[in-house]
Amino acid sequence: MENRVEQLRREMGLSQGEFAKRIRVSRQTVSSIENGRYNPSLELAFTISDFFGKPIEEIFLHERSGST
Repeated sequence: MENRVEQLRREMGLSQGEFAKRIRVSRQTVSSIENGRYNPSLELAFTISDFFGKPIEEIFLHERSGST
């Protein structure tokens, strides 16, 4: 799943460490989310969404497979 966490964090002028402290996770967790190695739990996704003041679907981009 792609996400805009790094872009939004940088727009706010926050380091990974500062952002991690604010959402109460490790810097390594933030790095893993930004690099697509870790998909956050629903609870953490809502925390990130609330922090940025944006809907989850504007932060976490799910690509649907198959045709409609």
